[in-house]
Amino acid sequence: MSCSRLNNRAESHFQAQEEHELEAVGKKAWDNPVYNGSPSSSLKIRAIYNPKSILENPYENIDKVGNSLPYPEERKKSEEVKKSSIPRCCFYVFRGIRGLWGTTLTENTAENRELYVKTTLRELLVYIVFLVDICLLTYGMTSSNAYYYTKVMSELFLQTSSSSGVSFQSISSMTDFWVYGQGPLLDSLYWTKWYNNESLTNHHTQSYIYYENLLLGVPRLRQLKVKNNSCVVHDDFKEEISGCYDVYSEDKEERVSFGLLNGTAWRYHTEEELGGSSHWGRITSYSGGGYYIDLKLTREETAEALQLLKENLWLDRGTRVAFIDFSVYNANINLFCVLRLVVEFPATGGAIPSWQIRTVKLIRYVSTWDFFIVACEIVFCIFIFYYVVEEILELRIHKLQYFTSIWNILDVVVILLSIVAIGFHIFRTIEVNRLMGELLKHPDIYADFEFLAFWQTQYNNMNAVNLFFAWIKIFKYISFNKTMTQLSSTLARCAKDILGFAIMFFIVFFAYAQLGYLLFGTQVENFSTFVKCIFTQFRIILGDFDYNAIDNANRVLGPVYFVTYVFFVFFVLLNMFLAIINDTYSEVKEELSNQKNELQISDILKQGYNKTLMRLKLKKERISDVQKALQNGTKELEFEDFKNSLKELGHADHEITAAFSRFDKDGNQILDEEEQKRMRRDLEEKRVALNTEIENLGKSYGGNNLDENLTAAEAKNNHTNKSNWVSEEEFQILLRRVLQLEQSIGSIASKIDSVVTKLEALERNKLKRKDLVGKLLDNISKEEESSQEELLHRNLDQPVQEDQEDWETGHMLGNNLNGSSSRSGNSIYTNLPRSGLPGSQVPKNTRPQSNVHF
Repeated sequence: MSCSRLNNRAESHFQAQEEHELEAVGKKAWDNPVYNGSPSSSLKIRAIYNPKSILENPYENIDKVGNSLPYPEERKKSEEVKKSSIPRCCFYVFRGIRGLWGTTLTENTAENRELYVKTTLRELLVYIVFLVDICLLTYGMTSSNAYYYTKVMSELFLQTSSSSGVSFQSISSMTDFWVYGQGPLLDSLYWTKWYNNESLTNHHTQSYIYYENLLLGVPRLRQLKVKNNSCVVHDDFKEEISGCYDVYSEDKEERVSFGLLNGTAWRYHTEEELGGSSHWGRITSYSGGGYYIDLKLTREETAEALQLLKENLWLDRGTRVAFIDFSVYNANINLFCVLRLVVEFPATGGAIPSWQIRTVKLIRYVSTWDFFIVACEIVFCIFIFYYVVEEILELRIHKLQYFTSIWNILDVVVILLSIVAIGFHIFRTIEVNRLMGELLKHPDIYADFEFLAFWQTQYNNMNAVNLFFAWIKIFKYISFNKTMTQLSSTLARCAKDILGFAIMFFIVFFAYAQLGYLLFGTQVENFSTFVKCIFTQFRIILGDFDYNAIDNANRVLGPVYFVTYVFFVFFVLLNMFLAIINDTYSEVKEELSNQKNELQISDILKQGYNKTLMRLKLKKERISDVQKALQNGTKELEFEDFKNSLKELGHADHEITAAFSRFDKDGNQILDEEEQKRMRRDLEEKRVALNTEIENLGKSYGGNNLDENLTAAEAKNNHTNKSNWVSEEEFQILLRRVLQLEQSIGSIASKIDSVVTKLEALERNKLKRKDLVGKLLDNISKEEESSQEELLHRNLDQPVQEDQEDWETGHMLGNNLNGSSSRSGNSIYTNLPRSGLPGSQVPKNTRPQSNVHF
């Protein structure tokens, strides 16, 4: 580690900190000697030194530092120079624009808790205004009358029955369809007279349903058919069954003309020709084409047309669905009601009625409230532009890392949905004007508002989702409070456990869903499809179920299914799910209780209260000082006496001059008796007003803390009056101490470098010694092995040599005793092996036997 590395680390560490502290303090840190802004909670005492190299001359820039003393006169001159170089208006505009898009992601709030809280609070206030605006827009597009309008129309067209008791909801066959179409439907569509048979309007052809709702254009009747032989009849039944009509699908749709062949009701028209759209029915989805007939303007003509269709079997075995479409408009509440009555004829026979009633507001700008909504729409567009720029700035800073936060993704979703809503709003306005223009030119045609009503409904759904996300987004701005983070922290921590448990839960859940579908699907409506089984089981968890239907469908497996499902899913799995969340919440709550309290909004409010109270107290004391200066009892008060009295109390010359010249009307530097009375009266009024304001501030904040704050404010005032601007001598003393601190830090840095160098040398020597010791141990082990082998050989050779010597001595003695016999005889030991040869085995202290006999 060298001095340059230490200085680089110091520079990188203190640079961000210095910028942060200067921004937090602001320009008023120099010109306000009684600056009472409370420090942030993360404030620490640090020695901030010049991060230049220690080897450089620390007194190099002392002249430059000395010239930048923060005296009021020099500060004003420097500000005038700056303002003269840059136009004043441009400077404020630039500063306002820069702070307009300041967020916690664009500002450096990592180490400044106070700046983070203030920025978040400002974002929250702006977002609340945006949220109020989007709520007004969303609720302004709806009406409380929409529900009652839908209710009235549904009761009229769905529940009105004929003389035979057939209503739309009770249609169960093609016969019932024609009974309803020629009876209740015509009665409900055509209202041309009052109950006393007087005409509703001058135009007898126009229909006003319930005397208030105008029937737009004429209704349309449309059907879809399938081809004959679109399915296969089994060989055993071909003689009895002549035709086969499959369930509806678009590829099996009949497109051939039939019947009378002389109108639109008998010729097929594609979806593009009709300008229609597909419909999702109870059984399947249907296309927007088919065979259609537009009904007439009068009831009599429509009845004749329907009778003609009935007589010529317009509905037959191939018919799979029939639509009745029409639209009405109520000018009293400015709402459109677009109705579609659907009767499906499944391949099983019979009829299944369904309906779709959409009450929408297509004409927007009529009443005063609507024009207020226009203003809200303009504000909404401004907010969207503001947030688009904000997101672009945050993306520019954080790049792809921006999308790692769920709140940022939610911001993008809300903005995109809002932009789509603005685009559709413009399209809807243009399209409604076009359709209304065509309808006014041709009142006898079908008014196709189905397309607009569908997309208006989707638009309302999108706004509902967008408003939901907008409300959830509030958690982003209140999450700095540890109490508000309990929900998000709990869900984030237990997400993995819940995910693992959810796999087990849904394995059991879907197993029971398939079991219920196969057991009860043919007899119970709630189990007729697999999707319905899933929702039915969720309803069972919530306590909404029909046990009798299950028991009647299967008297043995029905109760078994119900009891086991309730036990395993409700009592076991669901409670395990709740236990995971409860346990995690307890851990999060305990951790949050042990955390250190950081700066909160309440602290910011207290700081603002203290600052306001401080300013009021200062004004009050200045007024009291001026009143003291006037209490000399003379009729005339000269400027010098007035100035000297106030200067002793610590007031500046320009303040004294301004106060005196305000009441010195004749400009003679003397206040006469009348001018003194006017000054006393004015000061007394200001003093009373300030006392009232202080009392109101204390009541709004709380009476308990008022006395404490007043005491603190008085203490600060006393300290302020005693202390004035820092003198140049004191500043030079402080500067010399800082430079001495730099020198001491430089010596410390050099000592640290030397210590680190010695430690590195010791580490290297330690490694070398370790290697040498290892080598020595290896050599010693090798030498010990070789010495042991040599010692073993010596120990074995010594007894063998002794035995050989003893044997040779005995042999020579025997030769001397036997004489020639030993020379001529054969010795039995002539073939003995020699000692030391491989394979020789001679025991120790064992002598070889001799053939000598005494």
